[in-house]
Amino acid sequence: MALGVMHIRESTEALEQRVLHPLAARSSQTLGREVPEAPCSIRTVFQRDRDRILHSKAFRRLKHKTQMFIAPVGDHYRTRLTHSLEVAQVSRTIARALRLNEDLTESIALAHDVGHPPFGHTGEHVLDELSPIGFHHQKQGLRIVKTLEKLNLTVEVLDGMEGTTEQKPNFLTLEAQIVDTADRMAYLHHDVEDARRAGIMLDSDLPTEILETLGHTRHERLDRMVIDIVRHSLTAMESDEPRIALSSEIREAVMGLRQWMFDHIYLAPERLEQTENVRRVITALYEFYMKRPELLSDNLPETDPVERRILDYISGMTDRFAIEAYQAHLLPNTYQAFTVNRPYEGLS
Repeated sequence: MALGVMHIRESTEALEQRVLHPLAARSSQTLGREVPEAPCSIRTVFQRDRDRILHSKAFRRLKHKTQMFIAPVGDHYRTRLTHSLEVAQVSRTIARALRLNEDLTESIALAHDVGHPPFGHTGEHVLDELSPIGFHHQKQGLRIVKTLEKLNLTVEVLDGMEGTTEQKPNFLTLEAQIVDTADRMAYLHHDVEDARRAGIMLDSDLPTEILETLGHTRHERLDRMVIDIVRHSLTAMESDEPRIALSSEIREAVMGLRQWMFDHIYLAPERLEQTENVRRVITALYEFYMKRPELLSDNLPETDPVERRILDYISGMTDRFAIEAYQAHLLPNTYQAFTVNRPYEGLS
């Protein structure tokens, strides 16, 4: 018998009840939204969240934001957008294997980096140093979805986006734990691949013990880590402290890989030179807009302090727009082939 449109969502929710693990987040039992909404006839609440994130301007801007290399020349280097898609893919694979909620997992994964400024973590650190109110990409991501674009996401997705802190040491859901783990897996492995593509390392440069534990190729490393997470999480989910877990052997190897990347790639001399260039651009833009706040977009909340609007404006820029703005406003005799007072598109 054909299923009526008005009952598709209810059918999906009933399927979740039958199929998902007892510890999985269920759409029908969501903690809700800040502003209550009538339910969709077809999509669950987490499916709606995923679609809102995918259609947001902040998500689209990730295609021109730094993952590892700043404004890279080359079609195959990762950006924040492709990184987010890879995190979503790894997260969904783990969630499906553990019979957790794939839609919630995907929503958190797609949204987890929307608050990143141009030039990656370097841009983030500079903004945090410059502004008296501070800056952190996770808090900015929440501001984007709650205030600037008003996506009205569920509590579960917002919790996953927020991450953990001393004041909030735990996630509400296992799905958020999956994304937190998959994020680290994805960036470490694809940063190795991008560094190799850029000619600044070889796979054979990695310590032998890490290669033997995690694998000699990106495929081997991801496969081994995902299987390890699934195997140990299945056991941990049946314990008194259910969690997404890695074996101690894999965890130590991952930490070793992370430390090696910092020592040899992230903090390499050529990267530090890039860092100084980023610091110069971001600092100059911040100081310029402090003097000329009238050039900030009219789409930003006018009642906010100027420091807040400057953070929203600069952090919303892509790498190339930040470079263009720097050239237009702060370099003499620059050919201005774009609109200088280009509006912040978050609310347009």
